[in-house]
Formats: sequence, structure tokens, C-alpha cells
Amino acid sequence: MLALFAAATFSLSAPDLPRLPPITREAQITYVDRAGAVIGVRGGRFAPPVDLAKLPAYVPAAFVSIEDRRFYEHSGFDPVGMARALVADLSSGKSQGASTITQQLARNLYLTADQTIERKATELMYAVQLERTYSKKQILALYLSRVYFGEGAYGLEAASQRFFNKPASKLTVREAATLAGILKSPTHYDPADQPEKSAERTKLVLAAMVESGAISAAERDRALAATPKVWKTAPTAPAQYFVDWLDGQTRQAVGAVRQDLIVETTLDLPTEIAAGDAAKAVSIRFAKQGVSQAAVVTLDGSGRVRAMVGGVDYAKAPYNRAVDAHRQAGSAWKPFVYLTAMEAGRTPDVQVVDEPVTINGWSPRNFEPEFLGPITLEQALAHSINTVAARLADEVGRENVAATARRLGIVSTVNTDPAMALGTTLVSPLEMAQAYDAFGNGGYRVAAYGIERIRTAGGQVLFQRRAPAPAQAILNPPLGEMQRMMRTVMASGTGTHAAIPGYDLAGKTGTTSDYKDAWFCGYTGGLVTVVWTGRDDATPMKRITGATAPSEIWRSYMVQALKRLPNGPIPPGPPPPLPVTPTPITGPAAPADAAPQPTAPA
Repeated sequence: MLALFAAATFSLSAPDLPRLPPITREAQITYVDRAGAVIGVRGGRFAPPVDLAKLPAYVPAAFVSIEDRRFYEHSGFDPVGMARALVADLSSGKSQGASTITQQLARNLYLTADQTIERKATELMYAVQLERTYSKKQILALYLSRVYFGEGAYGLEAASQRFFNKPASKLTVREAATLAGILKSPTHYDPADQPEKSAERTKLVLAAMVESGAISAAERDRALAATPKVWKTAPTAPAQYFVDWLDGQTRQAVGAVRQDLIVETTLDLPTEIAAGDAAKAVSIRFAKQGVSQAAVVTLDGSGRVRAMVGGVDYAKAPYNRAVDAHRQAGSAWKPFVYLTAMEAGRTPDVQVVDEPVTINGWSPRNFEPEFLGPITLEQALAHSINTVAARLADEVGRENVAATARRLGIVSTVNTDPAMALGTTLVSPLEMAQAYDAFGNGGYRVAAYGIERIRTAGGQVLFQRRAPAPAQAILNPPLGEMQRMMRTVMASGTGTHAAIPGYDLAGKTGTTSDYKDAWFCGYTGGLVTVVWTGRDDATPMKRITGATAPSEIWRSYMVQALKRLPNGPIPPGPPPPLPVTPTPITGPAAPADAAPQPTAPA
């Protein structure tokens, strides 16, 4: 400390000091939801300097009051503070900190945290140079953008979003004091993990703010009486799966990132948070039955991703199960079988028989041991009868079923062995959401997407999505017949646990024969959500079916999503084509075997 004090005294009058290295900062990509809320940042860890003009005056004052009360008076270091620390060192034998905000910034910009005399002396020299080069406001703005608050949050804005789920411009006095209190020890005073210690530290900051004149005693008392909501985990944590999915697409669209970019996405953050909460809560409830992971994907009728949850805890397992995990679809695959049959001329009222069946030496079994005998196709789908689905796929052609699935949006390789009718094809939740979207949007195929626009921080648009022409994937009457049957699934079949009164809903459960995968795929007009549950090691769960954990996640989440996202009755789709009638023949008689000439539809 004596050596530093001498160096500080010398630096006051030294005309020539080491030149400052350049201040460098990697470009960042900021992802925002459809309302403009920040959902994630990729790229460099440091944000641009904080705009002090947009902050309430008490926010920067909180940091100055507790970290460097003489900030506006000293020239980079505080001789008074150093002298006070020196006396404390000599009397107690314990080292006391005396670094100013400018010194801390110098260390963050140019140096390491090594506790050596050489490093501290260089830090002091750089601090003086910073004061000679930049204004106090510039130094404070740069400091607040780089200081570490713990929990992966660098800078004031990131910390405000992490702990309070709001921009720094909306911080209260109590919240500002809480964040300022963290800096002494981000681990020790973490308001999420150490609320009691954080509260005590906050009181000290508020007292310092009164002493420095930043706030009045009455304002301190009001701040102490307030109880801000501190988020135990980052509210945007579930959205990081979505951001990871988009980050590669963004870089492919714009090339090398040399300046800060803003990516406007399709996500709805409150809906995303609700999906993440439901997936985590229900997975915990069914943990004893082996459920350890879940994925949720919500698309609107045009394919916009409104929610994407790739797992129950991004911090522990960032692997995106919504996009990258391919698991057996189980009975959630059966609508592709039934649609193919409807397109081949069958109807929901066609009578079939639930009885033992063998196809190429394979004999499917139902979930329930008893056979139901004569039933309709509608009843067979509602109760997910395996024997009927297997025979139906064999009758209409499994290659045709595969073609139907691909036409609707399945892009993975589709197997065509006899068991394919029961969902042995490996698919992702995102694919299933694409395919089911056609059932709920009037029969149109969609391609799921998440980026609407990419622009620079200054507003220059680098990418703007152009909607492709709509492509009809399902016609009527098959579309209406499938909607009817999947409504019945939720009204009186395996999907009753997912039903929500007051909405026009349809869907299908899915369970694999070994209980490794369970699904619920459901939709209303213009909104589809697919839920998967299972285990990363692909070991069986304990009798978890699509009617249990996935249906509970779907219902718990959709109760909230349906209130936020545009939706309505399931659209009936295009009118059926008019019947073709022969044109009367005039003039010379045609040969007896001549084919009739059809007329064009009106």
C-alpha cells in the first residue's frame, strides 16, 4: 500500500504516462421477441456503454455512493481513500480496498485481477490516463457496461434483465441499490441465491445514498419498505434454446458480424415463460415415473414460432430437444395414416373391426388387452386402436402414408415397414408442429421460422423475411373429416385430459410401446402446440402415456397461451371441388368408346 501511495503521488504530476491501449469490444447480436423485449444476446460479453441519460439519476448514484463516493472529485484515484485504507491496513493488519471506479474500469479494460504491486501500479497509471482522456460521464457509462454482477451478467442492463426482468431504465431505488450492492462480491451478495445477505448489503447502499445526497431519508424508507421481485432463475432462460436455434441462421444470413445487430424474432416471451414453467413443473411432478425431460413447440397458423422449449433446464442441459432430438412419434403419427385413408375415399363413419391382425409376420397389440370388435374409424382414432391403424396403413399403402407426412412437413426419413403406422419413424417436435399446423390453419403447409428481420443498431435492415405463397396441403372433404375425428379425440378419446372448455380444440396423443416417448399434439384455429416427454438416455419411463404428462403440460401451458396469442375456431379449409360432369356432345357423333370431355369447374 505504501508503494502504491507513492506511485499515486507521483502520477499526479507526471506529464508522460503509458499510452492507453485501444478499447476493444466484440460486436453483439441482440435477439428480441415480437414485442421488442430482449430474449438473449450472443457474441461478445460486453454491451455498448450505458446511456446515462436514459437512467433515473438514482441508478448511477447508487454505484457512485457505495463504490466511489468521491468519484466526481478525484483524478482517477482517491488519495483520501488510499490514506484511509493505509491507516486501516496498519491498525488491523487486513487489506482494505481503495480502488476507484476509474481504477476498476482500467483493470476491466486492460489488466488481469492479479494481486501484484506491478499490476496495481499500472492500473493506477491507466486510471489517470482515462481521466485525462474521457469525461466522468463517459467513464461511468463504460464502467457500468463492463462490471460483472454474477450469474453470467456483464453490465448493468444484463443484470437488470437477469434479476428483475426489466430494462435498467425501469429500475426502482431499491432495485438499483440491490444491484450496486452485488459488486463487492457477486457470489456473496447474489439477490437470487443469498437474499438475506443481499438485503443487508442493500441497506448499506441506501444509507450511503442518503449520506451522499443521492436520495432523501424518506426515499430510503420507502425503498426499504418495497419488496421487489427477484427472479431465482433468468426469466429468459427457456428462450435460450430458441436463440441458439436462430444464431446460426442469423450468421448465415448476414455473414461476418462486424457491428451490433438486432434480430427481431417471432417469439412471444410471456408465452415462452409459461411453456417453460409448465414443462418444468409437470416434469418434476412425474419424475418418480421416469420423466426427466420435456420439449414444447408452439406455431401460429403461418409457421411463426411463438414458443420453443428444448428442455426443463437450459443452464444444466442446453441441448435443444425441440429441434435436434429425434424420437419415435408413437400414436401421434396416426393422423397421417387416417388422412391418407380419407383421401383414398374412406370416411369417419366407415365400419372396421378391432381384432387380432398379422401383417408380414408382425402382430400389433393395443394398449388395452381387450378387442372392441366392430367400431368406426372415428372411434378407432379417438381411442388410438393400433390394430385398425396398422391394417389401414397396409390397405392404403405405407408409401402413400409416408408421402402424406412429407407433404405436411415431416422432413426426416420415413420408414415404411408395417410398424410405421404406429409411429416408429423418428421425428423432432418441431417437425410434428409443422405437420399438425396444416390441420389447424385451413390445410396449408408451413415452414417453421423464427426470424422476421435483422437490422443494425442504427436501423439499417440487413434481412427481411418475405412470406412465400401459401401452398394447400390438405383439401376437403378429408380436411374436415380429420378435424372432426381429432376433435373427438379430445372430447371423448385419449385426449380428454388436455381439453380446455370454451375453445375449439383437436389433437392426438402419442405413446411408444416401450414408454420411451410420450407426446401430445393439439391445435385450435391458427395455433398448434406439440409436447414431448421422455429421457435423454432413451430408457423407458414408467407407464407414461401421451394422456398423462404431455397432456398436462399442454393444458397447463395452453390455458395461458390461448389468452395471449391470436386464435379462433378451427377453419374449415377450402370448399370441396365441384363434381365433374360430362359435356354434351354436339356435331358429328363421337365413337362409342370415346372418353367424355369434362367441363371446367365454375
